[in-house]
Amino acid sequence: MTFADLNLCAQLEKAVASAGYTTPTPIQEQSIPVVMSGRDIFGCAQTGTGKTAAFALPILNRLNAEGPSRGGPRVLILAPTRELAIQINESFGTYGRGMRIRSVVLLGGVSIRPQIDQIRRGVDVVIATPGRLLDVIEHRALRLDHVHTFVLDEADRMLDMGFMPSIKQVVKLIPAERQTLFFSATLPPEIRSLAHTILTNPVHVAVTPEQPTTTMVDQRLYFVEKNHKRGLLAHLLREHLEGSVLVFTRTKRGADRVCKDLETVGVKVAAIHGDKSQMARQRALADFKNGRMRVLVATDIAARGIDISQLPTVVNYDIPDSPETYVHRIGRTARAGNSGVALTLATPEDRGQLRDIEKLIKMRIPAVRDHPFEG
Repeated sequence: MTFADLNLCAQLEKAVASAGYTTPTPIQEQSIPVVMSGRDIFGCAQTGTGKTAAFALPILNRLNAEGPSRGGPRVLILAPTRELAIQINESFGTYGRGMRIRSVVLLGGVSIRPQIDQIRRGVDVVIATPGRLLDVIEHRALRLDHVHTFVLDEADRMLDMGFMPSIKQVVKLIPAERQTLFFSATLPPEIRSLAHTILTNPVHVAVTPEQPTTTMVDQRLYFVEKNHKRGLLAHLLREHLEGSVLVFTRTKRGADRVCKDLETVGVKVAAIHGDKSQMARQRALADFKNGRMRVLVATDIAARGIDISQLPTVVNYDIPDSPETYVHRIGRTARAGNSGVALTLATPEDRGQLRDIEKLIKMRIPAVRDHPFEG
């Protein structure tokens, strides 16, 4: 199948071709015809599968066919993080170039006033994090009566971040007669329950990457005592690693500490997490993407939505809370056919969590022996 077989309008076919896409990914191939038919979707798909285009293209196709809006926004998209909301908006801008379709991103960490001014000038698509959306509604700056398409992206991360009450509040404010597109990388019981309450006779779409991430990434394990981790990381960056490196920590405080430690040994580094302002996060991410910053230190929540096609190395400075998070983390590298390396710094106390990770990925992570900081 090619994009030409999906019956998208001429502007979208042109935009897709300009972006260099010829063949839809499995999630796009399965989802786009369903969305265009008006059915609800319950999709299980990870970041990096082409999920955004799977809903953005058919939504733009419908808005273009409907023509200019006389009322409020017709599409509402909820995302768990600011980075993902910005990325979705960029995709709408890329695919919708040449169409007179207006989108706005509503997110915290920046002034609410310019966002409200943009809404008042007229908007078709609202892309928002749940907290800021409800803030704007409280300011009486936005009504959702005309929404006919509701997208809930990365629902499992919404659950992790405690957004379920906010989502339920938003659902009460949009018309019951609507199309709902629901996406989640994992399907814990609470997510299944939420999907059941907000979807009507959905089509189930499940996509796993053609090659599991874990088989495409060169994974290595370094055993080290906790107080030697910072020395080992500096040593690896100096002696063994080339190019950009994304370092994961479990906490915001941990991210700041690693950042400070690396700065003292002359590494160009920045941290992104929930306590950083939106401007600081965007600047750090831009510097990292264009190579001005060699190392980006991030918490799992802040990193969700970061999409960097050529990222050679991921470092797990801290073992993640769940085996699934480990798979998400190392999936940041080895994208789009590139090779990638994932290094994990593990203390003796981490052995139980390591066993859980190895059980999930069905392989033993090779341990590097005889390094200077071996614990």
